Amino acid sequence: MGEELPQSVLFCCDHNAVRSPMAEGIMKQFYGTDTYVQSAGIKNDLEIDGFAITVCQEMGVELSRHRSRSFEEMEKWGDPISSFDLVVALTPASRREVQDLTRYSHCEVEYWPISDPCGIGETREQRLEAYRGARDEIIARFKERWGAP
Repeated sequence: MGEELPQSVLFCCDHNAVRSPMAEGIMKQFYGTDTYVQSAGIKNDLEIDGFAITVCQEMGVELSRHRSRSFEEMEKWGDPISSFDLVVALTPASRREVQDLTRYSHCEVEYWPISDPCGIGETREQRLEAYRGARDEIIARFKERWGAP
């Protein structure tokens, strides 16, 4: 049995297009709606990645309606990073940014280095394997932190 779920979690990566939306969708699927879960990126210059959508669909997680958002946009919309109980950075750059943005707040920050599947593999199947690998790393972290869904 893992730890108790926090009331709110924010997953972050560089563009909010692959790893953080996968983590957001999978967490909602695994642990329900008792925890407020969001994701964001340092920038939101990319749309949700098609391979991320596909590998999450394989396990019943719907990402196609995800809209990428940046830390700045979240702040503007009244959902500042510092308001989350737990912020999980999935990339080195987002970790640095989050540490900077939360240095005066009480939220807990964790770093889960998840592999970047972008650009790995030449065939569609090889690319999907890379994305499945990142998805499975996220799932392993969930089970380690909060137990089986």
